[in-house]
This record gives sequence, C-alpha cells and structure tokens, in this order.
Amino acid sequence: MIKNFEEIEAWQLARELTKVVYAIAKTPAFAHDFGLRDQIRRASVSIMANIAEGFERDGNKEFVQFLSQAKGSSGEVRSHLYVALDASYIDRQTFDTLSGLTIRIGKALACFIKHLRTSDLSGLKFRHEPQHPQPETRNLKPETRNQKPET
Repeated sequence: MIKNFEEIEAWQLARELTKVVYAIAKTPAFAHDFGLRDQIRRASVSIMANIAEGFERDGNKEFVQFLSQAKGSSGEVRSHLYVALDASYIDRQTFDTLSGLTIRIGKALACFIKHLRTSDLSGLKFRHEPQHPQPETRNLKPETRNQKPET
C-alpha cells in the first residue's frame, strides 16, 4: 500500500524529468525563448503536481482523473521537446533521453490508472467506518440526549 505520493514511481520519474527540464531551460539558447521555456517547465511540474494532488484527495475516481491529467502533461512535455530539438536548443541525445523518460512516465501512469480502475478499493474517503464516531445516544432518555455530560 502506498502511503505517500513520493512513493509513486511515476512521481519519482516526473521529479527526475523536472530537474533536467529546469537545467536545460537555463542554457543560453533555451533561456531566451521565454514562451517555450515557461511552457515546458509548467508542463513538467504539472505532472508531479497532478500525481500529488490526486493522491491526496483520497478517492480513486478523482485520483484517476488527476493521473490522466498528469499523463497529458507528460505528452505535452514530449511535444515541447520536439520544438526544442527543432530549434537546436537541445541535441538529439538529450531529446532521446528526455523523450524516453516522458514515455516511461506515461506508461507508468497508464498502468496505475488501469490498476485503480479495476481495483475494488474506492479510496480512503469512502471507508465504511466513520472518521469521527458519534457517541451512542439512542438509549438515553429524550431529555438527556442533547445535554453535555457533567464533569
């Protein structure tokens, strides 16, 4: 059982991707293309953020929705990498490495989504036991049900 989003493989891969994206976005050629630089940074951060936000919502349906958004952002990063390659901001080896990483992230997310969709678990917020059980009141006399206990 995964207890923290940091344990999720796709999040770990997305973090690795984001580190490299931020590093290459600082290079002189890339740094002057403000639009592409900002878009690729936002898209890479979006992968991590959507995985984390979806996990923290505690419901599998919502989690799947956020994982799908993260998968879309992974494709967006890969598309931006083509622009960076074509503009000669990155070389073919860097493109291949980062593109491969986005593909790995997409596959990891697809597998996780499939697992969640076929799982019998609904997420933590759908547990059957109440999170804050109410005190039993049905056996109290009607006049004492809403009274506070004496201390």
